[in-house]
Amino acid sequence: MMICVTLPCYGLLWALLLVAIGLAVPSPSPEVELQPRQSCNTATNRQCWTSNFDINTDYETTIPATDVTKSYTLTLTEVNNWVGGDGRKKVKAMLVNGQFPGPTISANWGDTVSITVVNKLVTNGTSIHCHGIRQLNTNSHDGASGITECPIPPGKSRTHTFRATQYGTAWYHSHFSAQYANGVVGPIVIKGPTSANYDIDLGPLMISDWYLGAVNQIMERVNNPNNPYIAGFPGSPPPSDNVLFNGKNINPSGSGGKYAKFTLTSGKKHLLRLINPSVQNSFTLTLVGHSFKIVSIDLVPVEPKTVTTLYIGVGQRYDVIINADQDVGSYWFNTTFSPGPCGQSNNPFPAAIFSYEGAPSSNPTKKGTVPADSLCEDLRTFKPIVSRSVSVASFDPDAATTLNTKIRVDSNPARVYWPVDGTPMNVSWSKPTLKYVDDGNTGSLPDAANVISVPTGNVWTYWLIQNNSSIPHPVHLHGHDVLVLGASPALANPINPVNTFRPYDPSTDAATLKGSNPTRRDTTMLPAWGWLAVAFKTNNPGAWLFHCHIAWHVSQGLSVQFLEQLGSIPSKVDLSSIAPGCSNWAAYYPANDPFRQDDSGV
Repeated sequence: MMICVTLPCYGLLWALLLVAIGLAVPSPSPEVELQPRQSCNTATNRQCWTSNFDINTDYETTIPATDVTKSYTLTLTEVNNWVGGDGRKKVKAMLVNGQFPGPTISANWGDTVSITVVNKLVTNGTSIHCHGIRQLNTNSHDGASGITECPIPPGKSRTHTFRATQYGTAWYHSHFSAQYANGVVGPIVIKGPTSANYDIDLGPLMISDWYLGAVNQIMERVNNPNNPYIAGFPGSPPPSDNVLFNGKNINPSGSGGKYAKFTLTSGKKHLLRLINPSVQNSFTLTLVGHSFKIVSIDLVPVEPKTVTTLYIGVGQRYDVIINADQDVGSYWFNTTFSPGPCGQSNNPFPAAIFSYEGAPSSNPTKKGTVPADSLCEDLRTFKPIVSRSVSVASFDPDAATTLNTKIRVDSNPARVYWPVDGTPMNVSWSKPTLKYVDDGNTGSLPDAANVISVPTGNVWTYWLIQNNSSIPHPVHLHGHDVLVLGASPALANPINPVNTFRPYDPSTDAATLKGSNPTRRDTTMLPAWGWLAVAFKTNNPGAWLFHCHIAWHVSQGLSVQFLEQLGSIPSKVDLSSIAPGCSNWAAYYPANDPFRQDDSGV
């Protein structure tokens, strides 16, 4: 029985009644002290959500029963020479409901969300993955082509349904090769309690790299080892042509476009939901004259932490509170790059504008201070409100629980790959992993699917990921958050040829691991030339993709999939959509598709 610890004015009577019948009145978690309640989830009490749920509620075990279903339709279309938010033409745009980014999917904690995806693309299959959404017992709705479903062919649709068991900020994107680089992305907001108070929710801010070329053209370059070496590896992608803020920015090479603008109210605190849905670029963010109070990372509420600069990797989200306590005016919201390995842009100074109500319409005059190089490194000092801890003494990696990646260049044909343990992932669009499960034939899964069976039944499983390259990788696990136990230090200049691979050394590195309520999130950074240690609990049956979120790298094979609680999947996960979805795909591919799968498929 859950009882809100911020009792209403008549709550004392309830408390006395509970004591009388032998039930204890719960006290607040020491993580966040709740404010004396006037009413729930107001500007002075955001820690409370409803009379029975608050910021200390364990959202993995206790979820509000709202009996509400929020329904959305996402229609994907294809436009050649589309004029984007910076006034320039993109060779090939794929839009969601005619826009970039796509519309916001919004729900409350505990709601059911139903998303119908309609494919009106000309020649591409597609899927929609809700990045960060746990999909508890709904693995078949995860939207990963070749793993949880066959792609949706042109002219067809499918509906994904899931329960919003978490709250905070997520995003959706297609999971069909590198297709989302053409524009198939949008924000997700699940409203719930917050670990610090705010007055105004500014909504999501998607900060995205933007390429004028079509993704298939860029992939041809990235896959070709004869292209120029950048950041120490062959087949390097080009710099992004721009960085867009909710789809807008000026044209950095001429006229056109306009800055994205946001309004602050003097004396008020504003919640801003930051999302990096990029293909390659990661950023360090600053707002001149202001700080960010971080209250959530990915979909994990944390004790508030105030910073003046914030690094955000591809796929990551931060909910931050901005206090409008400066002079009325306009201020630059700046993004900067870590030199070299985490992506570059032909717009060297991407920015948006935050203006106080009543400020002149002119652009800001104070440029601000360039922040220190982030080194493409996560902050790992957050303290989640809902605690999870593991024994780091149990972290004893062996060959079975160590994943190694290193770039591979083949000569015949000339091609760049990012394999894991020597094998680049290659799934079958026509026979996804869940089809093997539905057929009772997982013993025939091909080696190239990179399937790893994990222990069954609510146990912690530990993983060491090692990176023998000069490129940091943002790694993302579907269906779970990971406990970030530790990582090797980031290097100031990873492309320096004197650098060499430094694998995990238990004699020196074990002492650096943290198992007591460490940072927990679904996307974290794997350092260049080094290692990352994570753990997750096997409590969600399904086939879950674990991959680098640089679109070029996952296309080139940098991913595995964890097959979890195999024996429970048929009884806990509805697999009825697999066969008809794959029949629709078989009627289209390959006979009616002018293109063939030529990458990992995801």
